[in-house]
Amino acid sequence: MTETLTIYVGGLPDDVTADEFRGLFAPFGAVAEATLILHDDGRPRGFGFIVMAQGAAETAIAELDGSAWRDSQLRVNVARNRGAKPPRRAY
Repeated sequence: MTETLTIYVGGLPDDVTADEFRGLFAPFGAVAEATLILHDDGRPRGFGFIVMAQGAAETAIAELDGSAWRDSQLRVNVARNRGAKPPRRAY
């Protein structure tokens, strides 16, 4: 089984489509999953996540981080596992 890596992608234009987002990473290898994070009204929030094979993901990160795409500067790095959020305390 091939190891996969989840990539965080920030700085996306607010009108990016799911197909454009996936297509940005397609030249680096097969995209297993592409998730755009959306506002409640369905507009993209400017970031998303890509899952692909580790080697392809590492190449994509090296090539795309800091690059300009559609008048935006992309932030591309390995996604951190934020884990469970701690419970909120009432004051």
